[in-house]
Amino acid sequence: MEQMRAAGFPEGFLWGSASAAYQIEGGWKEGGKGMTNWDAFVRIPGKTYKATTGDVAVDHYHRYKEDIALMAEMGLNTYRFSVSWARIFPEGTGEVNEEGIAFYQDIIDECLKYNIEPMVTIYHWDLPQALVDEYQGWESPRIIDDYVHYAKTLFSRFDGKVKYWITLNEQNIFTSLGWLTAQHPPGKFDDQKMFYQVNHHAFMAHAKAVLAYRQMGGKGQIGASFAYTPSYALDCKPINAMAKANYDDLKNYWWMDVYAYGRYPVAAMTYLKKKGIAPDMADGDKEILRQAASQITFMGVNYYQSCVCEYNPMDGATPYGTMNTTGVKGSAQELGMPGIYKNPANPYLMTTDWDWSIDPSGLQFCCREITSRYALPIVISENGLGAFDKKTEDDQIHDEYRICYLKEHIKALGEAVEEGCQVLAYCTWSFTDLLSWLNGYQKRYGFVYVDREEEEGGTLNRFKKDSFYWYKKVIETNGKEIFEEE
Repeated sequence: MEQMRAAGFPEGFLWGSASAAYQIEGGWKEGGKGMTNWDAFVRIPGKTYKATTGDVAVDHYHRYKEDIALMAEMGLNTYRFSVSWARIFPEGTGEVNEEGIAFYQDIIDECLKYNIEPMVTIYHWDLPQALVDEYQGWESPRIIDDYVHYAKTLFSRFDGKVKYWITLNEQNIFTSLGWLTAQHPPGKFDDQKMFYQVNHHAFMAHAKAVLAYRQMGGKGQIGASFAYTPSYALDCKPINAMAKANYDDLKNYWWMDVYAYGRYPVAAMTYLKKKGIAPDMADGDKEILRQAASQITFMGVNYYQSCVCEYNPMDGATPYGTMNTTGVKGSAQELGMPGIYKNPANPYLMTTDWDWSIDPSGLQFCCREITSRYALPIVISENGLGAFDKKTEDDQIHDEYRICYLKEHIKALGEAVEEGCQVLAYCTWSFTDLLSWLNGYQKRYGFVYVDREEEEGGTLNRFKKDSFYWYKKVIETNGKEIFEEE
């Protein structure tokens, strides 16, 4: 709104960065860790860019003290990281692996030593392979109790030290890429009935974990992180406005309504029932979802891009076009659901090399939407730019494009705060460079450059990029640095 000019962020605002265990740790056979679904999946030919794996990743497993010291030098006051389930329970359940617990306890203690608030993601896509072998993982309702047992173990062991918990990371992404497009484990294609069933099991796992946390006396902040792609109607033609409404129900509210209200969107559920692909629910599920919705304290948002919605004829775009995983601009195909919506490119926005629209206003848009629709505080749990960073001969990385990207998004976030949105934290993706699930190591996101490419090897040495020093100043001024430049 024009009359509202952002000047900074509230006192106590958390400035952070985020990571995921599989993408940074390495040490895939060390410390008693069990096999994960990703350890198995990356060994299937053709599944990842140039057959990259997380076996070594960027070796955070051995270098976490170095990395956290760099976070402290930058001034981060929160670090969002995930726990690998298979490090805690190598077989998914059973006896606790104390060496795995100790590793994450050390990370938490190292953060607290530097006054960095640990923000723990319980599940960020790496599932113990033993549970896949035993009952197909998320496809079985048995996963719910095993997940809750795992979550309760973390709540108990890290009690008093962790105040921010994220139950699930991007449930909408790991389920769609796993059961609709075959790009993530378990690599199934167009299994729509199972896609919705898997999501219901994940919702129930989230809900029961939230309730367990409160029953155990947990007083901290808890919620899920959703990959939110806000939508704009192509134009004011009613059929395109309705395409946007359908998109939102099926691609956004299907998840956020369950987290915040404990119920599915009515129109979307009616549509799925008519198609015969709605999830089956056990007696009592609806009440559990409602109870958990009253106990979450924030909506986690991973924001990277917005989209455009247009009516899609029955012979139009499908959900199964080519995704750009190479960084060759323009190689992504238009996607959609026949008879409902499609997502054409936005001619008013620039894109990354991976064809993701660059839209800082979309971040403000989604914060406003969450505030008005759910009246929940917001944690921006991911936001960042993947790019082809290059290190010079004198070990400099000049990533002014990342500084520009983050600056404009933080400005938009500041506007949302000025308009009344309660935003608790902003976490960039990511602190160091890391493994991008489908894009290898060429797609760099970090403030810290890691010396490695697709093949195993490289020194793995860390080098601070220009953006490192810029974000340090942003944190020092609590965001005022950005707005004072205007």
